[in-house]
Amino acid sequence: MKPLLLLLLCLTVLMTGCSTVANRIQEKSATFNALDAPTQARLSQGTIAIGDTTDMVYIAIGRPDRVRETATAEGHNQTWVYTFHWQEYEGSRHLGHRRQTYFNPRTKTVQVYYEPIHADVYREREEEYMRVIFQDGRVTAIERTKTG
Repeated sequence: MKPLLLLLLCLTVLMTGCSTVANRIQEKSATFNALDAPTQARLSQGTIAIGDTTDMVYIAIGRPDRVRETATAEGHNQTWVYTFHWQEYEGSRHLGHRRQTYFNPRTKTVQVYYEPIHADVYREREEEYMRVIFQDGRVTAIERTKTG
């Protein structure tokens, strides 16, 4: 019984931890339900537009990786930055040696040898792919990086 309960608990945590458009629509249902049908369809497809509110952008593409605040003469600006994250393989590194012993049945002696230890090395990488700029709570600019 306990393993089944533990499995259900783990699945619940995994399911609630994922941020999908459906989850975000449910979370911001008051905002989503107040929108017209074409705007709801656009946000459901993950598309944002100039004039969208912060809640609308959150529903469409989720929480940003970073938020930058700027105060200007024109007002308060906020920039949401979205990034890709991945690991890049950098090769293998020598970490040292491990002492091993081997009993030789022919000579009836214990022999010692040192085995090299290597480990794969990965570097955390991050690349910005989009910035959404808000002025007074509304999207005023969408910047995307070119790919390929």
